[in-house]
Amino acid sequence: MELRHLRYFRAVAEELHFGRAAERLHIAQPPLSQQIRRLEAELGVELLVRSTRRVELTPAGEDYLRRVVEILDDVDAAGRHARRIAEGGGGHLTIGCVGSATYSLLPRLVRDLREELPHVEVDLRGEMLVPALVEGLHSGELDFAVLRPPADPGELTVTVLRSESLIVALPDGHRLAGHEAIALSELAGDDFVMHAGGGQSVMNHLAVSLCVAAGFTPRTRHEVAETSTLVTFVAAGLGVALVPEPTAALDIAGVRYVPLREQGAALDLAAAYLSASRSPLIDRVQGLLRAAVAE
Repeated sequence: MELRHLRYFRAVAEELHFGRAAERLHIAQPPLSQQIRRLEAELGVELLVRSTRRVELTPAGEDYLRRVVEILDDVDAAGRHARRIAEGGGGHLTIGCVGSATYSLLPRLVRDLREELPHVEVDLRGEMLVPALVEGLHSGELDFAVLRPPADPGELTVTVLRSESLIVALPDGHRLAGHEAIALSELAGDDFVMHAGGGQSVMNHLAVSLCVAAGFTPRTRHEVAETSTLVTFVAAGLGVALVPEPTAALDIAGVRYVPLREQGAALDLAAAYLSASRSPLIDRVQGLLRAAVAE
């Protein structure tokens, strides 16, 4: 028995006419009749009652038709699903993001994914530090990441999306909160809230380096893993913080965002995936991400 025999039977059973079924299947009527008889012989069951005027299903034929329809529909659905995945239009994708991208890019990307790739199941991991993102890509826990470019990409394909200027997050009542821009050296006496250090955060390393270049070592009072927590601590008056400009999209009451006067105080945002895992789906997601960045 082959799938074509089931398709032949389904056509005859639905049309209840060998001539119409043969036309629907684009084959001649005599071979169709022969194949149905062979199917019945293999099953050892009469599926159809034939007369000169009509064709009818036997009770066994009616039950067999229900099951045949389910089988063929499942086979067709499996084929559509496989083609969809091969074309990048289906499957499962786990995306991880650093803090600022979680607020500035992730909402737009998710909306675009739902509209453009409705058959893709997306799992999101926000507020992750770069080392955890890199580890997730290598372990297979993540398929795609939006991150700060690691110093050594290794087996990753990393594509820079944009450069993001750094700004200062200040408590609402801070002495510099009303300024249009400030020099980093003006914060030498302030407490700082930092992203987690110890090699865990690209932002921590950059913030410390910029402060040292401005002539002081920042007095770190609190280290946090999540950008939302960092900004909340600033709003509570626990210190000031250097953050990427898109963090301003995280509108928390009690915080003022002020630009820096320093030139070149910026860091890149990039898309990354394991080079060996590139697929049409990864390419399509990266295309949607680039479009979101461009707008």
